[in-house]
Parts: sequence; structure tokens; C-alpha cells
Amino acid sequence: MDTIFALASAPGKAGVSVLRVSGPDAYQGAEILCQTPIKGRGMWLRALTDDDGQILDHALVLGFQSPASFTGEDVVEYHLHGSIATVRSVLSSLSHLSGHRMAEPGEFTRRALQNGKMDLPQIEGLADLIDAETEAQRKQAQRLLAGELGDVAAQWRIKLVRAASLIEATIDFADEDVPEDVTPEVDLLLTEVLDQIGAELDGLRMAERIRHGFEVAIVGAPNAGKSTLLNALAGRKAAITSDVAGTTRDVIEVRMDLDGLPVTILDTAGLRDTDDKVEKLGIDLARQRAAAADIRVFLSENGDRDDSLWVEGDVIVLAKADLRPEEQRGRAVSGETGAGVDRLVSELSSILAERGASAGLATRERHRIALVEARDGLISALAILSRGGEAYDLAAEDMRRAIRALEFLVGRIDVESLLDEIFASFCLGK
Repeated sequence: MDTIFALASAPGKAGVSVLRVSGPDAYQGAEILCQTPIKGRGMWLRALTDDDGQILDHALVLGFQSPASFTGEDVVEYHLHGSIATVRSVLSSLSHLSGHRMAEPGEFTRRALQNGKMDLPQIEGLADLIDAETEAQRKQAQRLLAGELGDVAAQWRIKLVRAASLIEATIDFADEDVPEDVTPEVDLLLTEVLDQIGAELDGLRMAERIRHGFEVAIVGAPNAGKSTLLNALAGRKAAITSDVAGTTRDVIEVRMDLDGLPVTILDTAGLRDTDDKVEKLGIDLARQRAAAADIRVFLSENGDRDDSLWVEGDVIVLAKADLRPEEQRGRAVSGETGAGVDRLVSELSSILAERGASAGLATRERHRIALVEARDGLISALAILSRGGEAYDLAAEDMRRAIRALEFLVGRIDVESLLDEIFASFCLGK
């Protein structure tokens, strides 16, 4: 296997830049650059030189000996002074070393998977951690990266292997006296795993929302103050505001962090009957996006709502708090003055946090497909078991189907077609 190298820190000028090298010749290359022995696990302050003996930089060199490294291979890191010229010169010297080549995107992480240092959900968790913008996303990604989903799947697999072995032992010794009926234990094992998989599937949608972001749609009649409220929430002029009804024709989106949760606020066209073809298209789009949102904020003059869009858990607020008498301001907001905006943000954050608390470990469509396949196999196996011993071989096959689905979940089988797509999203140094 080639020895690969890449910049592991962000490109551009920096105080320190990190170059990572992984592979069988990592230590040999370090000795050539440093002109001194570099062996085992440790760190050294060394002058790096080029082919002509000219000093490239004085670097901190870290050695991680296989298998105690990120990739499971010998790894050497060079912590350089972070000038663009210095990084370029050391990369050039590495490229001239025998057996060394520039890493492809995600290749370090791919080798970690191939060498058993990480499972596939951990790889996905690392990708999510790199992309995390909010505290909730960071925490969710850390749980995947820590291997929690793989650990749970491993526990399920152990129980299913136990259940399948009991059934297959009964089949193998069908002509002999079996000391006890194994069906109750098998039923219990399958039911336990089935219930836990069901709970994980129930929490998957909320986990996906944390990963991709919740959507909150502001809906109401024209001139209710929706765009002004959006601007107040965003802290900038994201939408055009005007006294002319129907100014908003498209859906305007603003990405926000609400108490650690990723949220996209949608400003939609005012809902009304109109003969204007363009405005009507905007209203139709507004209804579609509002219906698909996680929460709808109904902004109105008198506290009414559109029953065709209303879902339990939505929020109703009065518009233009700055123009209302004191006794009406408790449930009113004003994007113009900011009155009531903090209270609305707090309410939305509370609702979304409560929903987010039900999020499971699974976060992706790939996870859902594997879990559904495992669940369906267990449901079928339990139904077949109830028919008695003559159908045990069919039940055993359904258990094996569930086990294979869990192995697919953690990346043990049939995932080669996914790897290129997953690792392509990583930077070179990962």
C-alpha cells in the first residue's frame, strides 16, 4: 500500500499547519527529511531539509506507530510554521520520496475503516462533526463518532446470533430428544431487539432534523409583518419590506442557531385570494413549504389561523405589538421594535428542544433502510415461529436476514458502492 500524505489543517496562512503522512514508508520518509533517526511513538523538534540539504522549516514531528494511530498504519505528522510557501515546499519534498503520493479526499479515514479502527457509522459521525454548525449537531455527531450506534448494533447482533443458534440447534437435532423448548427464549430475544429497533426508528426523523436543520415557517395574511419579523430574527435585512401587499413572492430562507439547534426560518408569501398569476404561484409555494415545515408561526392581526395548515404544536402570535394597547402585548411581536421577539425565540427553542430530545442514534437514510430491513426480518421470524417446529428453518433464514441488515448498518458487508460517495465529501487531510 502506498504511503499517502496531505495537509491536515485548513489551507492558507496560519500560525501552525499540520501535514499528515500514513503508510509503510512514513518513518523512512521522516528520517530522510529530518536527516536523523525517527522511530517508534514520540515527538521530536527537527529541521526539515530538501534534496539539496537546504532547511525547509524547523518542525515538531510526531510519530504514531502502527496499530496505535488514526489509520492503524504508521503515521507521522509534521507541525510546521503555517506559511503557504513552507507548506508547499514540504509537500513538494514529500512528493519526491519513494512510495509517497498525495492522498485522495477521505483516504486517511478510509484506511481507518479498512484497518478496523472505525466502523461506518463512526465515519459518518466524523463527516457530520466536520460539518456541524450548532451545539446539537456537534453532540449528535460525537455520539456517532464515539461508536454508540455500532455498539448498540453489536448488542442486537449478539442476541440475534444467540436466537438463530438455538433454532438451528433444534433443527440439527430434530430426530433426537431436545432437552427443552427453546421457543420462549428465542421469542424473548427477538422481541427485545425488535422493540429497540422500533424505538430507534421512531427517533430517526428527529435525528435527521438535527443533522439537516428544522424549518419554521412564518405564515399569515399580506402586510401582517412577516418579512419584518424575519429580519428581526435574522438581525439583518434578509427580506424586502413594504406597505404594498404581496411584496413577498418567493420563499425567503434564513439559517439560524436557536439555542444550539439548527433552524431555517421561512418567510412566505401572504395568504389571500388573488388574480395575479405570479403572486398566486408564490402563495401556492408558501402553502407547500409551510405544510412541510416543522412549526408554523401564524402571524395575524386578531389571533386567527389557517386551519388547512394548522398542526397541533404550532404557534400563534399577534402582529405589530408596537401599535397595540398594553393589555394586548403579551402574545404580540413587533419586528419593527423587537418587542416579543425574544419571547417567540424562547418558545420556538423550547418546542424544538423537546422534539429533539426524542432523537435516536441513527441519522441517515442508509441507517433507516438497514433498520427497516432488520425489523421486517424479525417480524417475519416471530410470525413463523408461532407455526411450530416444522417452520424453524424459515424462521432461521429471517433471523439471518436481520443479522445481515445490522452488519450492513455498521459497514461489514455490501457497502463498497457507498464508500466512494461518503469519502468524497472529506477533505484531503482526512
